[in-house]
Amino acid sequence: MDQYGEHGTEHGPERGRAVELGVTLGLFAAWALHDLEELATVPRWTRTQVPELRRRFPQVPERLWRSLEGLQGREFATAVGAMAVVFAAAAADGHRTGGRSAFYQTVLNGFGLHGLVHIGQAAVVRGYTPGSVTSPLLVVPFTLWARGRLRRAGVLRPTRARDAALSLALAGVAAAGAHAAARKVLALRARA
Repeated sequence: MDQYGEHGTEHGPERGRAVELGVTLGLFAAWALHDLEELATVPRWTRTQVPELRRRFPQVPERLWRSLEGLQGREFATAVGAMAVVFAAAAADGHRTGGRSAFYQTVLNGFGLHGLVHIGQAAVVRGYTPGSVTSPLLVVPFTLWARGRLRRAGVLRPTRARDAALSLALAGVAAAGAHAAARKVLALRARA
């Protein structure tokens, strides 16, 4: 196997793909299933759980609680739509490059770390949080499986602690940007 994977070039594989479709396009499918759980649970969960969580965790800044309480289902659904664009683009770029894309691998790593955050949130609140069912069953296993396939194909980029932190930070920035875009879109619709 050469530096680009078997029979590859710096522009992608010459014959076939470095990794199968499920590794790259599967990122979008895994994300969609995970976000279906969130779409189904976030609005009701925030209405019913935030008052109790505010009482249990007074050290959390009040602006965060107000933000969660103000989260409307339409805003959340619109933000999920914006994130769909990010994940579709990452999966497509991963497919185009046979899994070599830095963008694809960064989003994949951020997705897996995002799943660990969900698991941690559920542990802290000692109960269900949106996303905590699909994270251990789908998000983390898919990420580990895909990274293993990328490694076997010789295209997995080295991941240092700094890279992992960057992936998680970029996931947070993308989510915040998606919510900001959703608020803007909904405000424009309300004016129209």
